[in-house]
Amino acid sequence: MSHHNSNGGLPSSSELPALSLSILNVEPLDEFIREVADFIHHMISQRPKDLEGSVEVEAKVGLLVDKHTGMRLQLPVLTETILAPNSIECRFESNMSAQQHKHYNKLLNRLLEESSSKIGYGHLYLKDTFYDSGGRGGEKVRVTKDEKTNSVLACTRKIRLGDLNIYSPKRPADWRISVNFEVPVPHPTGTSTHTRRKDRISYTHEEFAIDLTQVSTSNSPSQSTLSHELEIEISRPEYLVDAAYARDGSGSEEGAAYDELIRAFVNNARIMVRNADGGEGAWG
Repeated sequence: MSHHNSNGGLPSSSELPALSLSILNVEPLDEFIREVADFIHHMISQRPKDLEGSVEVEAKVGLLVDKHTGMRLQLPVLTETILAPNSIECRFESNMSAQQHKHYNKLLNRLLEESSSKIGYGHLYLKDTFYDSGGRGGEKVRVTKDEKTNSVLACTRKIRLGDLNIYSPKRPADWRISVNFEVPVPHPTGTSTHTRRKDRISYTHEEFAIDLTQVSTSNSPSQSTLSHELEIEISRPEYLVDAAYARDGSGSEEGAAYDELIRAFVNNARIMVRNADGGEGAWG
């Protein structure tokens, strides 16, 4: 039944009282956020327990490409959608155009200038050299050096735990959440398989790092390819793991911290994807 005012019409917006979130005065669970949170939580629980290392959770901006057509994936959905793992024959290409890279650089630099001390900034020149690990999983050992000082920053073996693809039909880009386990290892010997030189601009905000990177990959001295990448990473793996362990569904403050961390992580990824048009405007 409609409620009318004294003039016989519907009440104007100025006459409407403040509305409850719902008939129960609670906001229904956001299934998208919950699915991402459950996925990351499960991947953390699946990491090798017999190895010392750290969990890496990152969201990458790119395109989901149909393996049959070689074109961007086309699905009969209207809004952002999480794909069930291994349900569709597609690959994720973590790359963007030079124009998009420049666009993100301008937007993030503008945000940096406007935010005073809320956002951190760093410009790194890194070189990753990869070696076969000899393991059955086919993982590589990665040696990361600072190109300016030639000092070794890390020597790790990355174990892939799982990926979650997100298709965004209304946006010019899709995204992927990757969960990995990075294990420190001794410096390898022998011949490397390939190298990646990274010109990386890193913006940090609260619990997250947004890395905008130009990557030159070389399989031989005379052959290299150039790509542009954007990643959002959770900065403190130990905090993420502690918060995940505290998440027990009881509504505790510690458990709620995990869900809020993942909510902010997803929001940051969504903002990046929604501004992937490569234009010259402000944040959309």
